[in-house]
Formats: sequence, C-alpha cells, structure tokens
Amino acid sequence: MRKTNPPSIPAPGEGKRGEDGYMGYLLRQAAGAHRLRLERALIDLGVTQPQFAVLTMLAAYPGLSNADVARLALLTPQTVSVIVANLERAGSLVRKPHAVHGRIQHLDLSDSGTALLKTCRERVHALEKELARDLSGEEERTVRRWLVAVATASTTG
Repeated sequence: MRKTNPPSIPAPGEGKRGEDGYMGYLLRQAAGAHRLRLERALIDLGVTQPQFAVLTMLAAYPGLSNADVARLALLTPQTVSVIVANLERAGSLVRKPHAVHGRIQHLDLSDSGTALLKTCRERVHALEKELARDLSGEEERTVRRWLVAVATASTTG
C-alpha cells in the first residue's frame, strides 16, 4: 500500500483561512489571534483576558452581581465565580451585600483593582491602536458598526 502525505495546513490568512474562508471562521480566527496578543500583553500583570473583561465591566457598571458580570462579559456564571474569587483574593475587588436580597452580592473594584485596570487599559489601548493602524477613522467606525450588528443580530428565525 502506498503512503500519501497529509495535506499541508495553510497558515492564517491563506486558503480557507484567508479571504476565501467562511466569515464566521475568519471572525473566530481574528478573535483568537487578538486574544493571544492581549494575553501576552497582560501576562506579567497576572491578568487574563476574561479577568480584564470582568474588571472592565465592574469599572463601567459598579455594583454588578456575578450573574450581571457573566452576561456582560460573555462568560459563564461558573467562570465568573472563579474569576471573582481570584480577583478578591488578590485584593482587586470587594463584595458588598445587596440592600434588599441577602444572597446577592454586589461587586466593586478596590483601589488596587482600579490601578491594575488602568495599567491593563494602557496596554490594551496600544493593542487596539495597532489593530486599527491601517484603517481610516471612517473605516474603523464602519468595522465597529458591523461588529456590533453581527453581535446583536437576531438568532431566531
């Protein structure tokens, strides 16, 4: 029996991983590449991309519950519970009891969490600037509008 060599796997941007690929796959490929760059930019701070998302949402919307954070950060409630426990242990956030519902706790950034987020944001803003480097202002706005439209498109139907 004659052995055949397996097909070579195209690099990102080539073949079906390039402009002829499925849009959904290209979105996933781009998101994965961006997430890797983001994780590398934050690794020395001990912050992961999901932790950055949680810190960002808590700064933007103080007093959220774990369930609220999970919905906003596009994470599972279980993942948020682990992230919140780790961030609380590190002193980056504090839990406060809900005024009415005893089992619900609100989350807020601590002063050290706010400082950590500021450092993270500086690095992420640099990555975003690099990401949009070749786009005009209008092109960037178009891409942002398109991404929001993709994210908010009805899935029923």
